[in-house]
Amino acid sequence: MAKHIQDTTTLHNGVKMPWLGLGVWKVEDGSQVTDSVIAAVQAGYRSIDTAAIYKNEEGVGQGINECGIPREELFITTKVWNSNQGYDETLQAFDESMEKLGLEYLDLYLVHWPVAGKYKDTWRALEKLYADKKVRAIGVSNFHVHHLEDLMENATIKPMVNQIEFHPQLAQHELRAFCKNHQIQLEAWSPLAQGKLLDHPTLTEIGQKYGKSIAQVILRWDLQCGVVTIPKSINAERIAANGDIFDFELTSEDMDKINALNKDERVGPDPDNFDF
Repeated sequence: MAKHIQDTTTLHNGVKMPWLGLGVWKVEDGSQVTDSVIAAVQAGYRSIDTAAIYKNEEGVGQGINECGIPREELFITTKVWNSNQGYDETLQAFDESMEKLGLEYLDLYLVHWPVAGKYKDTWRALEKLYADKKVRAIGVSNFHVHHLEDLMENATIKPMVNQIEFHPQLAQHELRAFCKNHQIQLEAWSPLAQGKLLDHPTLTEIGQKYGKSIAQVILRWDLQCGVVTIPKSINAERIAANGDIFDFELTSEDMDKINALNKDERVGPDPDNFDF
């Protein structure tokens, strides 16, 4: 189990991916996102997760450039947006993202949502980018089991990662079992359910026992579930606190208590029913 902020999980192609990263959804481009990236790197993070639709890839690139850590020690993820899906469109969108990020290669490229009728062509483009060594790993985001099954019918390469909404009230049991079985690494977005769990009595009690915040308890639970996690913050102290989860371990009893909070309840859109 992860004992250090730079500990990694190994994807099925052998690439090592940090267990903890900084998410930058809804973080403004420019100094806000650049400063967040630099603060995260100074706190020991080595993984940064952005997306074309976040419209902050340039600021992320600036942060990567200014953070003082060699590029090869960082793990950078971005995602192709729905309106750019399709084979040629995805290849073009990738080039645009890379130009904004100012990078020669990417560590992980994800299909952001399973756009019906498009995601298989999008995936073929990701396979090409992978074959051309422009990306070290490729994956998907917000894919249910049936999307993954459909994709893998024709895929040459199976996804290395599936980034999904995952938190104590959305435990995704079926999807977790499927991904584990197929060696697809799960990654959590909105691990703190966009703040909705930060005063939960069960989590408060567990936090007091370890001298940790609710956020730290949830992020630790992610890791002990075998799920990579990418909490978002623009506050340097909170970014550091979110990374301070490697000096304690939840007991199996506490894990069970947190597992029991599942309600199959989303804070974001359902991948079977989104209109963007």
